[in-house]
Amino acid sequence: MACAPAIQKFRRTRLARGLTLVEAIALVAVLGLATPSMMSAMATAHENRVGPIMSSRARFLAAERLEQVLADRFTPARGYSYVLATNYPAEATIAGISGFSRSTSVAETGASLSGAGTGYKTVSVTISWQTRRGTQSLVLSTVVTDF
Repeated sequence: MACAPAIQKFRRTRLARGLTLVEAIALVAVLGLATPSMMSAMATAHENRVGPIMSSRARFLAAERLEQVLADRFTPARGYSYVLATNYPAEATIAGISGFSRSTSVAETGASLSGAGTGYKTVSVTISWQTRRGTQSLVLSTVVTDF
């Protein structure tokens, strides 16, 4: 079915005309208002996606150090007396895994694990890393005995 020549001419001129100045300004205004909030949402989504990965790596690094402490404790050449904070120095950067720092503290306690005494050591490993929100940290602890 053929269209009238006037209708065909109207369709051709409407399609060929493109955007008007008002439409272009409206488009720029809408994009200018929407883009910052979309970028903020994308950054938050990225951080929420990366956060669990960083926590998992931090947990691995802390467990790795605690395993090293326990291995030293039960090695006949080292033993309980070797488990001191000076033997596990703080690391500002960890070889092979960037973005993390690790420190180890050892506190000698009694059987209650809260007061002074001997025979028990509480070993705590702290892993820290930077995010947009600031420094995040994870602490993992265990108790080593002299028995």
